Amino acid sequence: MDNRGDLTSGQNAAALVMLAFLQADCRTSEYGKELLSLGKDLNLTRDIDDRDEDLETDGHLPSRFTAALDDIQPSVELQWPRNRVEAANLQQIAEGLREIADQLEHVVVVAQATQNLRRNLTNSPSDQWKDHLTQEVRKAMRHGIGLEHLPQERVMMALTLTLVKGVCEQAPRLLRKLFHTALQYINPARAR
Repeated sequence: MDNRGDLTSGQNAAALVMLAFLQADCRTSEYGKELLSLGKDLNLTRDIDDRDEDLETDGHLPSRFTAALDDIQPSVELQWPRNRVEAANLQQIAEGLREIADQLEHVVVVAQATQNLRRNLTNSPSDQWKDHLTQEVRKAMRHGIGLEHLPQERVMMALTLTLVKGVCEQAPRLLRKLFHTALQYINPARAR
């Protein structure tokens, strides 16, 4: 199997689903840059840009392009498993979680949980982050978020990722540590 950054092979599926969820509807460039960096560091994304044809013979971009470099976002795609059935299943899971999250987006309890989580994370050492994430997810689930008709495990995962995304859109610098915290929360049996 591929070595994907510092993740064990058992965590790859969860990490891919999480990254796909977090990348959807990326609203800020700084958050997008952090996602790109995280995906590259974990070896979960690959660059699909084809700018080689625009290189000059010395390997540099022509001067007409250099002024616009800050506006160009590199194009990346997730490195899904080579097994097409497994890749399709993971993509379907990520899409299903996004659909649940869309229903959570305007729930007041979720907005409050996002604010509480961000405040608690910025005032706590990272070894306490999992406890704060657990507390906010449980509190929101207890208050009821109106999705009792759906499988609660999926609602809980969508809620977790919605909180992570909400916090990181506001404070992108927290993404890397919070991603690993959420991965540990979602997949505790495989966490180190």
